[in-house]
Amino acid sequence: MYTSTDSLSYCTFFIRNLSESFSGNTEMRFGFQGWSCILVGVAAVIFSGTCLAKKVGGGKGKCDIYEGSWVVDNSYPMYNSTLCPHIRKEFDCQKYGRPDKLYLRYRWQPKGCHLPRFDGKDFLRRFKGKKIMYIGDSISLNQWQSMVCLVHAAVPDPSRIFQKANGSITTVTFQDYDLSIMVFHSPYLVDIEAHRIGRILKLDSLKNGDTWKKSDILIFNTWLWWHRNGPTQPWDYIQVGHQIRKDMDRMVAFKKALITWAKWVDSDVDFNKTQVFFRGVTTNHYDGKGWNEAGITNCSKETQPISGSTYLGGLPESSHVVEQVLSGIKKPVQFLNITNLSRLRKDGHPSMYNGVKRNMDCTHWCIAGVPDIWNQLLYTSLITQ
Repeated sequence: MYTSTDSLSYCTFFIRNLSESFSGNTEMRFGFQGWSCILVGVAAVIFSGTCLAKKVGGGKGKCDIYEGSWVVDNSYPMYNSTLCPHIRKEFDCQKYGRPDKLYLRYRWQPKGCHLPRFDGKDFLRRFKGKKIMYIGDSISLNQWQSMVCLVHAAVPDPSRIFQKANGSITTVTFQDYDLSIMVFHSPYLVDIEAHRIGRILKLDSLKNGDTWKKSDILIFNTWLWWHRNGPTQPWDYIQVGHQIRKDMDRMVAFKKALITWAKWVDSDVDFNKTQVFFRGVTTNHYDGKGWNEAGITNCSKETQPISGSTYLGGLPESSHVVEQVLSGIKKPVQFLNITNLSRLRKDGHPSMYNGVKRNMDCTHWCIAGVPDIWNQLLYTSLITQ
């Protein structure tokens, strides 16, 4: 299901107050305009960022929380990464010697409205007894570790937090709240199976869904591995229907896999129980032409975001493919449209400040850092429904 960003800003305050009303703290008084806003709001929050944040100065108008710019805010980051024991060495930039700290101070400022700050105590209260799962590649791992750290910072007794790995799933359990935040490693979403001829990437097959749909909130992502080849490619053949081939156009394969996932969402997920999000693709910062610095081949000296709200290279083709597929889903999948805002953060990567020797990483993200804002946007979507 796809909806545009055209909605009434009256919903901004109304939906937020409605959420408080259901908690029993506010008397529920609203008339025709209020009920009309419920209908508009339900449609608007499904795919766009409109009606999800507090409008600057009140008034009417529209606000897309994904359109904006990065601004310095000295109250950020939202937690001390040195106190979070769940960060992998690849993402722990401060531990591995990154000397600058300005990249930690940026928050995302939408045009014309404000995002609610992530509130870990509120999150624990709202989602007590729930299961939250991130599914995808190592960028999903990035975002999962960010969320774990955001919530970890709000827990009075960290000794009551437990982490366990079991095959493709890693789970952090906040014992006193019966809250599980999980990550499921599935870089293609569709299946890779071993056969006599070799490993086959099956674009029409998705067998992990029975595990995924047991959770209350699902956040999906895929893209990073679709252009891999050589020794790091984890498959030998691609299968579409009954046809097996050595390779094919990767963007076409990507779209076919997304369509398989979309069909599974429409047919198998119970939206009375489970909320589904798809996070937009993120791209790397190895080419300075994207920020008007030709000749730059990595992010090692970048300490500030690209100013303004536009990346010179525009949106990648993979982003358009994601939107095309999501627009065809019948169920209310919500889109975390973080591609453009992430492209502006050429300063947000580990570069050489990670625990992997001789590795220049301009693909993944420092924690604390940019993934915290993705989760702030996720939190905004969750609390305003």
